[in-house]
Amino acid sequence: MAAAPDAAAAASTAGAADRVITIPNALSVLRLFGVPLFLWLLLGPHADGWAILVLFLSGFTDWADGVLARRLNQMSSLGALLDPLADRLYILATLAGLVLRDIIPLWLAIVIVGRDVILTGALAVIRHYGYAPFAVHYLGKAATFCLLNAFPFLLISQYHGTVADVARPVAWAFTIWGTGLYLYAGGVYLLQAWQLVRQVRR
Repeated sequence: MAAAPDAAAAASTAGAADRVITIPNALSVLRLFGVPLFLWLLLGPHADGWAILVLFLSGFTDWADGVLARRLNQMSSLGALLDPLADRLYILATLAGLVLRDIIPLWLAIVIVGRDVILTGALAVIRHYGYAPFAVHYLGKAATFCLLNAFPFLLISQYHGTVADVARPVAWAFTIWGTGLYLYAGGVYLLQAWQLVRQVRR
């Protein structure tokens, strides 16, 4: 007799995962729309204050959509895709803007982007063997947090005065820690992919 409730619960969970129109997904889409706005503010009028505000709002909505998804039971497959996509696009857009404005060296951007390129290849491999993408690791979340916090401090550090002097070491501390964790998390994902492929081949 317990099979019917279990089946109903499973069906409800599957239905929730397939939902598209949810509050967390709307917040993720809003974050995506903010990417071109942020890049334009950074490279067009050099409105760094507004660009930092967009970054702040992006970080707040990133936190809010995760909290709301759990509290409202609105976790979905689309949300699991949109959330990391928005993170990656903000990182790529910010790196491009900071390099073009000579705030960070080109090699640093290449290292960070190169990590994502390699992981994209690893993802294609595990998909070929029938595996779903890996769940977001807490190290990856921590790395993204550090990098997204480093970017506004890097912008502030380009100015003169006490605030800029305080922001400069904070900016590079977040940058170094974020890059290190980003590469380490990438290594964890690659190791998991290699272990899966080795098991399949056996």
